[in-house]
Amino acid sequence: MPPRHITLSPALKTTRRLLFLILVVLTTFTAMVMITSAFQQNGITPAEIGLLILYTLLILWVSTSFWTATLGFWCLLTGGDSRSISGLAPTRTEADDPSPPRTALVMPVYNEDPIRVFAGLRAIYQTLVETGRSDEFELFILSDTRDPELWMQEEANWYRMCQEFDAHGKIFYRNREKNIARKSGNIEEFCHRWGGRYRYMIVLDADSIMAGETLVKMVDLMEAHPGVALIQSAPLPVNHESLFARILQFASSLYSDIFITGANFWQLSSSNYWGHNAIIRMQPFVEHCGLPRLPGREPFGGEILSHDFVEATLLREAGWEVWLATDLKGSYEELPPTLIDYAKRDRRWCQGNLQHVRMIFAKGISGLSRLYFLMGIMSYLSSPLWLLFLVLTGLEAYVKSQTMPVYFFGDNVFPVWPESYTVEMTTVLLVTLSMLFLPKFWSLILLLFRPELRRQYGGLLAATASVFLESIFSMLSAPILMLYQSKFVVSILLRSSVGWPTQNRDDYRLGLVEALAAHWEHTLTGLLAGWISYQYVPDFFLWLIPVLAGLLLSIPLSMLSSSSGAGVLARRLGLFLTPEEKAPPRVIRLLQENLARAETGTDRQPHADDILADPGVSALHLALLPQRPLSKRHRYQLQALVYQLVEEGADSITAAEKRRLIANPETLSRLHVLAWNRNQNRTDTSKP
Repeated sequence: MPPRHITLSPALKTTRRLLFLILVVLTTFTAMVMITSAFQQNGITPAEIGLLILYTLLILWVSTSFWTATLGFWCLLTGGDSRSISGLAPTRTEADDPSPPRTALVMPVYNEDPIRVFAGLRAIYQTLVETGRSDEFELFILSDTRDPELWMQEEANWYRMCQEFDAHGKIFYRNREKNIARKSGNIEEFCHRWGGRYRYMIVLDADSIMAGETLVKMVDLMEAHPGVALIQSAPLPVNHESLFARILQFASSLYSDIFITGANFWQLSSSNYWGHNAIIRMQPFVEHCGLPRLPGREPFGGEILSHDFVEATLLREAGWEVWLATDLKGSYEELPPTLIDYAKRDRRWCQGNLQHVRMIFAKGISGLSRLYFLMGIMSYLSSPLWLLFLVLTGLEAYVKSQTMPVYFFGDNVFPVWPESYTVEMTTVLLVTLSMLFLPKFWSLILLLFRPELRRQYGGLLAATASVFLESIFSMLSAPILMLYQSKFVVSILLRSSVGWPTQNRDDYRLGLVEALAAHWEHTLTGLLAGWISYQYVPDFFLWLIPVLAGLLLSIPLSMLSSSSGAGVLARRLGLFLTPEEKAPPRVIRLLQENLARAETGTDRQPHADDILADPGVSALHLALLPQRPLSKRHRYQLQALVYQLVEEGADSITAAEKRRLIANPETLSRLHVLAWNRNQNRTDTSKP
């Protein structure tokens, strides 16, 4: 049944959304008038109509982001938004459930590094114990890991963690036999099997870090507002050393407050869900958030990949509130360490967001939910639209240059463009760039009024220099990401599915071969576009220089930004500092200590090659295996795989076949004996 509690009046929500809509529409309309009035001087051609449509879509998207940031800036400048979830009066009544809440911390993992996963989980649990309220929480590691060695390492780390915190019966682990429906299916199975035990569920990603006091605060907010089904925290990226990651960590840390506050200004109790670092009320989630399988085949059919937007929609349409907690600190995540890994992650997200085209036309959902789906789609569709806009602008400039070849008159420093070309490029540069860069300026202004926070960014001068350099890096990397995302959109439209591969989360420096393989197309595109524009429309070439520079420098830019050495040097110079680096919160310090201990200290992990030979790990894995009868055919198949492994080596069988071997108690025991003997022989031969 829908909740009885309403935290805000409908009139307030309508007023704020109407204000936001008017600002966005007026900005877009003004830009359209500027272009249309210039076009009409000589008549509007079909090419100009195409440019007008493209620019309208793009300026609408840019102005949406700009006004979100500007409204957030105004709220923070005037003391914060009193209509955030943390600032609202409780709506709980005596009729609500008086029993103490029980919360499940749920972390789905899929072929992740067990060292990093459990170092983070330990840090979370340690800070939770320090709150004195850890008895209200239970932790679940929901593994979909297919890799057999990683599977056994996860079990060993889970058992060690239970021992360390005396938390048997408080920390649970399970590995699914089949990873049906990926992450959403993993969560769904948990909810159906164990969800009835818990009032709330906090969903974590494999790289999530959340302070114990933040977890407790989220539960308290849910208890105070029984009509709220989901509260999304705003995780900040931390913990990477590469120059690329540190630039993005700085940008997110400095700029995110105005965007988050601005989003809350107009979304209020109808916010969205980002899939992790959020608390969910179990009962409405189980009742309303079962996901259907879309008709047709991937990439547009099949399982819903970006499930979070859909789940938030289902909760809102059922009458429940979904909030974005603007002032809830202590929530963190990690970014991909290189530009290439960032693009790979974008490929997965691109497919999931484009799949939401079907949701826009679904029956029974509100206009706001359709808007969220459209914004997710536009976040990736904008790249090919910008690319198409640049191409059409270049073609139009070429056509105009054939009839109006003279651009400079008298002592004019700037070129006098043909009518359509002048408006297109001037509008793009003066309007679009100002909307893109003013939010950075708003964030610097806020630092002037926050002296303690200013010091944590290294001072105003260092923060300003970091913003300037981050803006240059963003300008250079934007054309690269534009081509990447345009390629992703085209391949998805051609029905090429990417699946859901694992992410690389560790810092490493790109080599020349890898950078060349990833960026040769971008470099070649920059050379061809530069040569064509210089040869045929030389004046347009000047406008293209920022785009061309990013493409031509894509290989060295990607290699340099992947360097941890460059990141450390920037930190020593006081650049791209964040408060989490300057004064790491306890949960981050614990994560780093746990990582150091796992890699070099007493908790050093066994190597994947030796995992089967470890008697304790093998015995634990054997104890956790379900006892299932095997047919003769399957038993003979497993025996054949054992013989193949012995005679031809481990590389002769696939990871899936290895998983089948260690999933059977009999073959697991044989593999343990073989691995033990191999290690003993290796030890004996190494003795003098």
